[in-house]
Amino acid sequence: MRSLHQIQRRKSRKIRVGRVSVGGDAPISVQTMTSTDTEDVDATVAQIRDCMKAGADIVRVSVPTLAAAKAFREIKKQVGYTPLVADIHFNYKCGIAAAEAGADCLRINPGNIGGEKKIAEVVSCARAHRIPIRVGVNAGSLERDLQEKYGEPNSDALVESAMRHIDILDRFDFPDFKISLKASDVFMTVEAYRKLAARIEQPLHLGITEAGGLRAGSVKSAIGLGMLLAEGIGDTLRVSLAADPVEEVKVGWDILKALHLRSRGINLIACPSCSRQNFDVIKTVAELEKRFEDIDEAMDVAVIGCVVNGPGEAREATLGVAGGYPNSVYVDGEIKHKSHNADLVDTLEGLVRARLKNKAPDAGVQDGEDADGQGA
Repeated sequence: MRSLHQIQRRKSRKIRVGRVSVGGDAPISVQTMTSTDTEDVDATVAQIRDCMKAGADIVRVSVPTLAAAKAFREIKKQVGYTPLVADIHFNYKCGIAAAEAGADCLRINPGNIGGEKKIAEVVSCARAHRIPIRVGVNAGSLERDLQEKYGEPNSDALVESAMRHIDILDRFDFPDFKISLKASDVFMTVEAYRKLAARIEQPLHLGITEAGGLRAGSVKSAIGLGMLLAEGIGDTLRVSLAADPVEEVKVGWDILKALHLRSRGINLIACPSCSRQNFDVIKTVAELEKRFEDIDEAMDVAVIGCVVNGPGEAREATLGVAGGYPNSVYVDGEIKHKSHNADLVDTLEGLVRARLKNKAPDAGVQDGEDADGQGA
């Protein structure tokens, strides 16, 4: 099923975070951040691998101490191909140590790691290792003078803070950076990104910070990020949830899939169910989601419980079922099978896997992999 609407993305400078390109014509990448103690190498590596399996393109790891930087080196060694961003605050030596330990990007605020000399050392190190910098501006940690100037955080304060950091990097002739402007308020965040997008060429990292728990945070993120992405603003994103980082990745993908910006995995088109249903739609969808978790390739599968909307939706999907006695199973728009309720899940799973068996697994990989070396 294809949408007639195509989003025209903002033109931005392309940078590289390890094997992943960010900005320019590169697909919008999905990020998350580990929640483990970085010094616990085994736990952190395990979480990174879980996130990558879920579809993360880039993973950020906090490096608050030199001991964490030492652990970061071992983590990077074990996850190898995974692009890792080292999250640095205050201690510029941690940034240098992380770059030397193999970080693919440094997340810093140039204004909070010391004077010009310290910033110069971090920028010089990033340049020597050919890695970009991510500048992260957050409404909860604005400079004191900006808080006094504006009275409270707002979009103008976020943009002014961002421009200060950008000016520092400009003085060091370092253009390879991306930037984020995050607040927990959706409208403040959206306004700030809109304003900054018109002023700089660098890629933008989207996020609604401290969005909340899994349900509420997903809703806030979908609204805020969806507004920006629909306008063509945004080159990479993180859904910030008080939840397992794997859930952040899943929600990020769901947002991109809903806007037809990227595709990965089985897209289940399912009715909310009602008394007209001829099989238990909710139970069927839950079981199919569980069985399809290992599939990266993109495919639309419609699961509709009755004959009102069922035939129309099932015909438009690659595979689909419309409730009936027995149920009608559609393949490429035509009824090819009949299935009773007890066999329905097995039938649909079997058809999906048979279809994908001889197909190259390219749907979960970003466009232009040969050129950009990117993958999900």
